Amino acid sequence: MEIQGEGGFRTFEDLEVYRFAREFRRELYAVARKLPAEERFALGDQIRRAAVSLTNNIAEGHGRYHFQEQIRFLLIARGSLEELIDDLNTCLDESYLPAEEVERLRVLGWRVHRILAGYLRHLRQRRDDDQVGLKEPTVPYRTCWNAPEIPAD
Repeated sequence: MEIQGEGGFRTFEDLEVYRFAREFRRELYAVARKLPAEERFALGDQIRRAAVSLTNNIAEGHGRYHFQEQIRFLLIARGSLEELIDDLNTCLDESYLPAEEVERLRVLGWRVHRILAGYLRHLRQRRDDDQVGLKEPTVPYRTCWNAPEIPAD
């Protein structure tokens, strides 16, 4: 069952960036399972936590009301994504995975990064457009209720 509104997506699961990040998370979980025993509780745990952080922060950001909050969570997701790409470099440097597999995963990771950057640009533009239209009305200022009005600037 797909839930989608008239004007586009309605849930974080409808976001393209979430769908690609989710696929990347699945791939990185598989990497964590392939690590040697001495790395399963160190690097493996770190990979799993960063992979979950990636998708969790996309989802949590989507659930926030203000664009600036959404942007903040997406920046955290981007940090987790870059951490995962570095973890792939560690897997390559330590020969935990074949170079071809690491390269395939790095390409997928940077693709998620580009989609995430596009979504961030979109949210920043919407935030900036909203701020242009948001103006506080000029209200006369009084220092106390029975004082005469001081004209607004």
